[in-house]
Amino acid sequence: MFAKIFTALLVASAVVAAPLESQPEKRITHTGQATYFEVGLGACGWWNVNDDYIVALNSAQYQRNGGSNCGQGIRLTNSDTGKSITVTVADECPTCADGSLDLSPSAFSELTGGNMDQGVFPISWHFNRRD
Repeated sequence: MFAKIFTALLVASAVVAAPLESQPEKRITHTGQATYFEVGLGACGWWNVNDDYIVALNSAQYQRNGGSNCGQGIRLTNSDTGKSITVTVADECPTCADGSLDLSPSAFSELTGGNMDQGVFPISWHFNRRD
C-alpha cells in the first residue's frame, strides 16, 4: 500500500513540475515582425556580439515566463522567403509587439540575404524543445 501511495505522489509531483516545453506556448507557431538591433549586455545577463545568432524576445512573452526563456533556442523563418535559422533568446525587446522579435545583425542579415536596408520583415517562429 505504501508503494502505491509513494508512486502516486511521484507521478503527481512530476505533473506539477512539468518542464516549460510542455506549456502550450512552447508548442505553437508565433507570427510577427523581425527588426534588428546592436547587441551587447542583454536582459538575460550575458554579453553578446553582433555576429551571434541571438534575439530579443518581445516583452509580453519575455515577462509572461519571467525571463525563463533565456538561452532557449528558437526556429525562426522569414515568411517572405521561407529561409530559416536557429537563434537563441538573449535579451528582451520592450518595443516589440507580442510575437515579434529583435534580431542580432548577423541573424537579420542571414534571413534577408544581406539586405540590412529592408529593416523589417514578417516572421514565424517556435521555441525549440529542450530535451
